[in-house]
Amino acid sequence: MKILVRLPNWLGDMVMSVGFIRQLSQFFPGAEISVIAKKGIHELLAFFPELKHKFIFDKEEFKGITGLVRYGKQVKQTGNFDLFFCLPDSMSSAIMGATTGAKKRIGYKKEFRQVLLTDSYQKPGNLHRTEEYTRLIELFTGQKSKPVDVYLNHQYIKKGYVVVNINSEASSRRLTVSKAVEILSLLRNSIEQKIVLIGAPKEREFVESVVKQLSNQHNIENLAGTTSLSQLAEILASAHLILSTDSGPAHLANALGTHTVVLFGAGKESSTAPYNKNLRNIIRLGQLSCEPCEKNICVRYGTPQCLERLDSSRIIETIKLHLS
Repeated sequence: MKILVRLPNWLGDMVMSVGFIRQLSQFFPGAEISVIAKKGIHELLAFFPELKHKFIFDKEEFKGITGLVRYGKQVKQTGNFDLFFCLPDSMSSAIMGATTGAKKRIGYKKEFRQVLLTDSYQKPGNLHRTEEYTRLIELFTGQKSKPVDVYLNHQYIKKGYVVVNINSEASSRRLTVSKAVEILSLLRNSIEQKIVLIGAPKEREFVESVVKQLSNQHNIENLAGTTSLSQLAEILASAHLILSTDSGPAHLANALGTHTVVLFGAGKESSTAPYNKNLRNIIRLGQLSCEPCEKNICVRYGTPQCLERLDSSRIIETIKLHLS
């Protein structure tokens, strides 16, 4: 059997989808599994289980519906796929799947895209995103899955430093400059380990503005905007611990086996927290009537008070507990 999977487009979601890939091998022993990944996060495939084909989709090269059709036909030339699992909820991913010629195309209903799917299902509520993906296999096969494993393969060894990620795509999940300075200052004065700051290229300026306000910058390295995804994975896998906002790097570190302390603002930890509970601590304020919201911008306060009012001392004590 030949199976093709359209992987999610965001780093955290792609990490969570590795549980789905591992489940496929249990439901369909001996199947050839291939994936389509978005250019930019495709480097993560190097840490996935063994795959037959790793197709990379470049949105800039294959623009619009005609680009999707052209890309799907290119994929089709590699062979006839029996199953196509569509993990993103977008219409574009369903169009792509239809043009691959896969005999069965499976996904959740949304945006009327079920007309392009042979087997479509209503998305279940109140599930973690990881289990949302694996439930798709259960619905299609009528069988229950085994416990889901979300881990990425690597051979990096642990080193003594601590990684800090103050960024997020959404401002409602991102620390303000003042809060980041407060936490980093307290952390620098509380632990001896080297502190490594990370971030995407577009986040480097924000991280630099925080570093400039630190009175004690001893043994703090700012790598924001300087690493590829593969290099970031090595940094996270080798770290003793990461302190992070709710973001892709938190999921990546957790799946690489690094203990992850996550500061939750917007977003529901029941559905989007790093999946391995034995490798995480979740810190949430839990005092505001609007918690948890799922908005990308804090519409009530302007700045996310759910993060701004967190007890920095509690955060540092949680980190010190795991470092010891």
